[in-house]
Amino acid sequence: MKIIDSKGRILGKVSILDIGAACVIVLVIIGIFFFPGTPITQSIVAQTKVKPIKVEVLVRGLSVADFEGLKQEFATEKTANIVIRNQPAGKVEIKSTQLLPRTTPVPQPDGTVKALPDPRPEVAMIKDLILTLGGKAQITGNGAVLDNTKKVKIGMPIQLEGKNYDFNGSVISVRVQD
Repeated sequence: MKIIDSKGRILGKVSILDIGAACVIVLVIIGIFFFPGTPITQSIVAQTKVKPIKVEVLVRGLSVADFEGLKQEFATEKTANIVIRNQPAGKVEIKSTQLLPRTTPVPQPDGTVKALPDPRPEVAMIKDLILTLGGKAQITGNGAVLDNTKKVKIGMPIQLEGKNYDFNGSVISVRVQD
């Protein structure tokens, strides 16, 4: 009796193709359950340094009727939720608020141009400001990372959410504190 017959069966009972398919299935199962991929271990996170950072955010064209009330809320609440790339990135502390003047270029009779306060009434409720935010971030080779997931870099759009406000700004400065 032959070990492999003319139909490709071993000892006339099991096909070689069936054995090959069973081996592939067993190897896939072993690969999935015993070697699922590279795990993220705590040792990687432990190697990065957590330091306080200051982030300055430029907010342009914020429409607000009661700016003093908003400024008072910044002073009393002191924290805001931060959203980066539509993903929550934790809470940050509002360190300071600086109001930027709204000006318009005005040509002078001698040909020079001066920046004077904008006299238009509709501009009275539009504010530009710089917010200084503070928080703790992991300092990696690629920059500061908030909430273990979100990098903070100059030029990034950031959304700030509080009790009575929700607006966007752009990061203009990231400083690591020692």
